[in-house]
Amino acid sequence: MANARQSGGRGPAEPRTFAQTLVYWAILLGVWGLIFLAAFFAVFAIDLPDTSNLNNVKRQPSVSYLDRSGALIGVRGSQFAPPIDLDALPKYVPAAFVAIEDRWYYWHFGFNPWGIVRSQIYNASHPGGPLRGGSTITQQLARNLFLTPNQNYRRKAQELILAIWLETKFTKKEILALYLNRVNFGAGAYGIEAASQRYFGKPARQLTIGESALLAGMMKGPSRYNPVASPDRAAKRATVVLNEMVRIGAITAQQRDEAFRTPVKVNPVWDSQRAQYFTDWVDDKVRNLVGEPTEDLVVETTLDLPIQIAAEQALVRGVEAARPQGVQQGALIALDGEGRVRAYIGGERYSESQFDRVTQAQRQAGSAFKPFVYLTAMEQGRTPTTPMVDEPLKIGAWEPKNYTGKYLGPMDLQSALAQSINTVAARLANEVGTANVAATARRLGITSHIQLDPSMALGAVEVSPLDMAQAYAPFANGGFSTHAYGIERIRTAAGRILYDHGLEKPDRTAVIGTPALQYMNQMLRQVVASGTGTRAQVTGYDIAGKTGTTSDYRDAWFIGYTGGFVSAVWLGRDDNTPMKKVAGGGAPTAIWRDFMGAALPRLNAQAIPGGFVQPPPPEGPNSDPIGDLLDPTAASPKPETPEKPHPIEKGKPEYIPY
Repeated sequence: MANARQSGGRGPAEPRTFAQTLVYWAILLGVWGLIFLAAFFAVFAIDLPDTSNLNNVKRQPSVSYLDRSGALIGVRGSQFAPPIDLDALPKYVPAAFVAIEDRWYYWHFGFNPWGIVRSQIYNASHPGGPLRGGSTITQQLARNLFLTPNQNYRRKAQELILAIWLETKFTKKEILALYLNRVNFGAGAYGIEAASQRYFGKPARQLTIGESALLAGMMKGPSRYNPVASPDRAAKRATVVLNEMVRIGAITAQQRDEAFRTPVKVNPVWDSQRAQYFTDWVDDKVRNLVGEPTEDLVVETTLDLPIQIAAEQALVRGVEAARPQGVQQGALIALDGEGRVRAYIGGERYSESQFDRVTQAQRQAGSAFKPFVYLTAMEQGRTPTTPMVDEPLKIGAWEPKNYTGKYLGPMDLQSALAQSINTVAARLANEVGTANVAATARRLGITSHIQLDPSMALGAVEVSPLDMAQAYAPFANGGFSTHAYGIERIRTAAGRILYDHGLEKPDRTAVIGTPALQYMNQMLRQVVASGTGTRAQVTGYDIAGKTGTTSDYRDAWFIGYTGGFVSAVWLGRDDNTPMKKVAGGGAPTAIWRDFMGAALPRLNAQAIPGGFVQPPPPEGPNSDPIGDLLDPTAASPKPETPEKPHPIEKGKPEYIPY
């Protein structure tokens, strides 16, 4: 009986076979995997973005800024082109993106497990750095459509979920088309069509193999691999793309070699950070003229790209060379005789400071203000040969001094302006009236407040480089008022004209008459010929202008011109602290000459209009030839005297209103 019970009971369990063990663990891992996936989706899908608006593109309308020849100089907002059908593109275009971004694109279900593993190994070995996620094209599309660029594990998890959702909703062809039509190519261009138009000036269906490789290479970093800003880096990246295209069989080695031999011509999309100062300036004016854009706009500007480049290079070289002397910043603006802004640099480095020193900075003009004193005197009957005496002077409690502390005695007005003699300018302003000088400056284009204290004769007046350029323009254009402007035309992307400067009635008011204009041009030529501005001489051109240096060398200026073209250069420090004896006749004048030497051949510049008028001979006891009475070294260039502004008496501010 015992044996029967023993044989009827359950014996020891037989060991599982290998196949049974494999099935057991597969089921167990599958169950736990499902539990993990359920938990994963429960945790990370709670705050997934709404995917119902997949096809709605909400964006700020773009405003594209063109130079006077049609070259793109800047974009505000974002540019999208109509979506393009993948079948309309050459097969090598999408293949270039697949080759470099996701070679297993047609074989995975939205994510690449091996890519994720590799990225996690990288993240573990590079703690604290940016996370890599092994993103596929589908994951990149999910991020572009629905997520932020924040690099964290939660976003990567949601990216994975959305990628799987996209793979269930769309075919591979549809996903790739969405990707190519939405991806950012930098410079404000979104989508393959906008990028092709932006960089190559052609529709995407006409892209060559080399152009396709260049665009695909930008996906690693649209700014870093921009073919305009970094052509060498972009070309190296395109080479990698072409090799990968051969590797996956998208093109042959012969096609790759042919692409190497065919130069890629890129549109001159000007990517200079310093041109951004000009774009900022005109961008504000666009909104004043046509309101906030509701559709893509194109703004045709007055900027002359080759001249702008020459100005930027000259300013950067000059600031760098003068940095040991304490120069921190600079600004340069150039106008033609009609007021069109041809070059505009508001600072040495836009990425570090967006403060625009062309229009926003108000700095003392120093001796660059003296031409308004002398013009007032010419209009009251004086001439370049009118005799004056450089001697100690006291006006009220104010005693202007010359830079050298010396006085040259008898001289004429032309010599006094050429050598920037402070005592003569102060005496002259006192004689003609500071209110009249202020009215002259206002008439020519100075828009800032002008105080009427005697020190205003030496430039104790705060102005912007833009003000100074447009106030000197009448000397260059025959005596007519000039208002600087930067916009010629505003139109929609479809071609509808919203604004045309040419339809406005031109303001050609004569603000300087004869012979005062001829006298002033004669004297300002002499500043360059033998005075404080000799470094501005450009061989073969009729040049005139004036230097300016303020108290303790806080500001240094040169404003110069030829026939129909004027440019102003300012150097200084944003905190208004002194530089190390940087005078207007030094670094600013050298920058001006460097710039104008490159710009003038392009401008086909003419002589300063008005010709030469022989002034009547001087009268009175001081009618001896001036040259015999001057210091023998007076003909050599001398720095103008930095003035120390006389404080306005408390309780008696005197300003000319706007």
